[in-house]
Amino acid sequence: MSAAEHDTTRAGILAEAERQMNICNACRYCEGHCAVFPAMEMRLSFGAGDLGYLANLCHDCRACYQHCQYVPPHEFAVNIPRILSEVRTITYAETAWPASLGRLYRGNGIKAGLITAAALALFVAGTVMLADPAALWGANRGAGSFYAVIPHNVMVALFGAAFGFALLALGAATLRFWRWMGADTAASGTDIGTGPCLAATAKALHDGATLTYMDGGGDGCTYPGEAPSGLRRIFHHLTAYGFLLCFAATSVATLYHYGFGLVAPYAMTSLPVVLGILGGIGLIIGPAGLIFLRMGADPAPADPARSGMDGAFLVLLLLTSVTGLALLFWRESAAMGLLLAIHLGIVMGLFLTLPYGKFVHGFLRLAALTRYAIEKKKGRAL
Repeated sequence: MSAAEHDTTRAGILAEAERQMNICNACRYCEGHCAVFPAMEMRLSFGAGDLGYLANLCHDCRACYQHCQYVPPHEFAVNIPRILSEVRTITYAETAWPASLGRLYRGNGIKAGLITAAALALFVAGTVMLADPAALWGANRGAGSFYAVIPHNVMVALFGAAFGFALLALGAATLRFWRWMGADTAASGTDIGTGPCLAATAKALHDGATLTYMDGGGDGCTYPGEAPSGLRRIFHHLTAYGFLLCFAATSVATLYHYGFGLVAPYAMTSLPVVLGILGGIGLIIGPAGLIFLRMGADPAPADPARSGMDGAFLVLLLLTSVTGLALLFWRESAAMGLLLAIHLGIVMGLFLTLPYGKFVHGFLRLAALTRYAIEKKKGRAL
């Protein structure tokens, strides 16, 4: 797609989103469904910043689609979940850092797959060529055996750099989105770092952590079908908290290594391993459940251009967990060295694609929820 074609497509999406928001603002039947509609009602017009803000407030529960009297084939053709999904993708691409990498959101599923495949191939090939064969293929391993295959300093340098860059890019994208949606205007008095913004951020963290607005107004998501269900919320919780538990396991293992001089692998009953197992189970059940729901979901309220990005992220999380648990349970076998290379290759692919895939939605949604908490307290749009 050329730059001119991209600009035309962008303008068309934003114009269509504005049209549909104006219809919703006149109707207001769905005002109790989620935060999108009270935030919408505070506005008389919808610029790009407003639309990006509303789009990232949307949790895609699809209740508004099922309850709307103006969905296709009605001539108004209102389809809020789909158009807000399209706007979200615009915000992801236009707030990405560095800006030139925003193009990775186009065809993201294929690009994420290629990046992961390249990382996997490099890790496996590099491990096989450079590792000591006795360490790579030996069995009955003890403390430090992971680092006999791939030196600890190499792991720290590679993954520290990749994860550090991901955090930097995600933080920069969040700040750019805050400004992009117009939330840092001088009149608001709510710049990041001020008291009102910090209090609103705490409220936003609560709403995000509990998925307050993924309940379709109280009955659950109409996802995958018309009947309300809490399954999507449960699977989303398992995915999110499984990821956090795995991160906690890595953090505790780092403390063990540098603080107490304890070298991995650790005992099955140790805190890092228990946290990792619990997180790994969550990262199998959660993504697998979300993939299952996606397979049976009504395609009408979905943005088909987003399916690759969403699916690639879920598959990467699932593969990370499966290979991690396999490494844990077969760490004393002759397969450990190869399993370690495969697991680290997939994790590297995940880290490299974190700022340019579905993971960014959590950061931008937190910014949108923060703005909503401020607006709700003030009783007006910023």
